[in-house]
Amino acid sequence: MKKRILVTGGAGFVGSHLCERLAQNENYDVYSLDNYFTGSENNHVKNVTYIRGSTKDISKHITFNPDMVYHLGEYSRVEQSFDDIEKVWEYNKDGIFAVLEFVRKAGCKILYAGSSTKFGDGGLGRSASPYAWTKATNTELVMNYSAWFNVPFAITYFYNVYGPREIQTGKYATLIALFKEKKKNGENLTIVSPGTQKRNFTHINDIIDGLVLVGENGYGDEFGIGSGEAFTIKEIAEMFGGDIDMLPERKGNRMVADVISAKTEALGWSPKRKIRDYINELKANNWQ
Repeated sequence: MKKRILVTGGAGFVGSHLCERLAQNENYDVYSLDNYFTGSENNHVKNVTYIRGSTKDISKHITFNPDMVYHLGEYSRVEQSFDDIEKVWEYNKDGIFAVLEFVRKAGCKILYAGSSTKFGDGGLGRSASPYAWTKATNTELVMNYSAWFNVPFAITYFYNVYGPREIQTGKYATLIALFKEKKKNGENLTIVSPGTQKRNFTHINDIIDGLVLVGENGYGDEFGIGSGEAFTIKEIAEMFGGDIDMLPERKGNRMVADVISAKTEALGWSPKRKIRDYINELKANNWQ
């Protein structure tokens, strides 16, 4: 009998790649629950059942007991979260409570996609923005549900994911996709000051390798999925080439974050792709 796997946020950047990978397993029936805030129908893949709705209403939308829930469907932008605090609360706090109650009653495992912002700047990053705080406290609630109600769980942490299906334009665009779009349009690259903030850019395929591995075999906290290579934003812009415009500093912008990938590596995971190679591929393809 096939296992039923639910991915919240399955029409988003990371979630769509996860759905695509899981759907290749003939032993899985894969379902996506997404509110399409940043997700898109353009990200739909074969052999996945798509359900439109909010995670806070998960028990209304999902009428079966899944064998596994990958909970990726939360608000996930740092600087923008100051302006979007009502959305952050609804998607992250109301959402996590409903999802945890759902998995408790379903008796299944939850993989929670935490945020590496809580490790930023020696741990100070956990309260630096509404986004970071909600994500950090959500990891605590997941662990408490395990202690209180014996809910099996694993918590992963992504580090600056890049690759196909990134959001390229608008308020929620991610850095690599934004730089790619600016190069394609012949525009100057823009960097938030000071430009020396370091990030561990990790390819989406490496993220999915880690997610599936932890989903199947990992239990507990601190399954970081991140490249060991760190570059400043200015160094990344220089890899793209061209003129750079500096923007004013913004609240919540951490300088560094430690990659905690030892537990994931112990399961057999290792990053296989490098950001410099990806940028060179984009350049060779005229930023397409």
